[in-house]
Amino acid sequence: MIESTSIRTWIVIGFVVVGAFFLTVGTIGLLRLPNVYNRMHATSKPATIGTVAVFLAGFVYFGPGGAGLSSLIGIVFLFLTVPTGAHMISRAAEQTGVPFLGSVTWPGKSDDE
Repeated sequence: MIESTSIRTWIVIGFVVVGAFFLTVGTIGLLRLPNVYNRMHATSKPATIGTVAVFLAGFVYFGPGGAGLSSLIGIVFLFLTVPTGAHMISRAAEQTGVPFLGSVTWPGKSDDE
């Protein structure tokens, strides 16, 4: 019979792997996407999912008291602040005149290609 600690260890490993994957996808999106709106989306959505997965790994590892409770509070804080920050970035970009659609050029490519 499998012990509960080994199951918990595999759950923690799974959450950390999922979190690392989504954080990597968000980082690649930040580096590769062409404008502020796309980059904002790439940093807010996958990075939130990745960070929540890492926080859940901490909750599973430490349990519901102490550091595990801090992980749950971190998740709540993240869900409250990330959408607000992304909204404010998009509003600031719009108010400063960054075009939403139109002349989007990918890094390393010219308009005549």
